[in-house]
Amino acid sequence: MQPMTAEERVQAIVERVRRDGFQAIDVLAEHYGVTPQTIRRDVNLLCERGVLRRRHGGVEWPAASENLAYPARQVLNIEAKRRIAALVAREVPVASSLFFGIGTTPEACAQALAEHQGLRVMTNNLNVALAFGRNPSCEVIIAGGKLRTPDHDVIGGDAIGFFDRFSVDIGIYGVGGVDESGTLLDFTHEEVSIRQSLTQNCRQRFLVLDHSKFGRRATVRGGHISEASAVFADRPPPPGIANRLAADGVRVVIANSSDH
Repeated sequence: MQPMTAEERVQAIVERVRRDGFQAIDVLAEHYGVTPQTIRRDVNLLCERGVLRRRHGGVEWPAASENLAYPARQVLNIEAKRRIAALVAREVPVASSLFFGIGTTPEACAQALAEHQGLRVMTNNLNVALAFGRNPSCEVIIAGGKLRTPDHDVIGGDAIGFFDRFSVDIGIYGVGGVDESGTLLDFTHEEVSIRQSLTQNCRQRFLVLDHSKFGRRATVRGGHISEASAVFADRPPPPGIANRLAADGVRVVIANSSDH
């Protein structure tokens, strides 16, 4: 077996900490067959990006009440998000009307759709708006209110009722986490309120999420995964959730390594 590259090792450390919790530097060094100094460099990089949090002698996942910093989420599981986005783009006809919610996976979908012709886009995500703003055939309508940095989204003020003003073909949205029952979780009441407004005012609901969201803890409940028309992910959902989706007739679309 070939040794891991530095990038592969960093991604593996993130997955290990997410799955198993606190990891000591010495344990990680032994597991990956590198020096503690090498692991410290990896950990320092991940903590600077906001992906992980330092703790004496090692590293841990951020607290459940904290979301990862946006720049960290942009690079976390990036290839999976791009594969998901490529599948979503194939299912969106030209000249469609679309809602886009906040988050890095909807942003990846916007980038995959940015060359589509004649789209009409409503969003509270400025990263999404900028992706479509380069295409003169697209119309973009942006929610007003206070800009949240560095996420570049709007979740307060006029954004609360923004999606209630429209009715569109497809809503594309992400989520902070999905618990074992299939309940959707986010980190603030505003995020939940705006997501629910989005899903109530579109004819098709595309929930886009990578595998790390299943079982991820967040603090504010709102909605259920089975309310989606289709769930786009990079791995199959846990069996209990998969069974519920099948019973409710929700399509599950899985992006594999060839979908990009």
